[in-house]
Amino acid sequence: MDETQALGALSALAHETRLQIVRLLVPCGQDGMAAGEIGARVDCAASRLSFHLAALEQAGLIAARRDGRRVIYSARRRQIGGLIHYLLNDCCAGDRTVGEMCRAHASAC
Repeated sequence: MDETQALGALSALAHETRLQIVRLLVPCGQDGMAAGEIGARVDCAASRLSFHLAALEQAGLIAARRDGRRVIYSARRRQIGGLIHYLLNDCCAGDRTVGEMCRAHASAC
């Protein structure tokens, strides 16, 4: 991931609804979730949901596919991992304290 991609992804995630969508989709894996269900789960009207989904898709964080009349969205987990890798290694230069804090928070979950 380069700086431009990272900035686009971070910008897309810098909104409560979009962050909720990513949080919702990551555990779904490749199965994903239908747009209508996403909207119901994050309490977002269809017109606003479409805007948020488009922003996340444009940033490369989610992908859409058709299943009949439904559109299914799934998290692009490799891209999300690439963003985290970029932040840890390029921005934080592998800082030991940052790495320790990440491991401490991960083990607390």
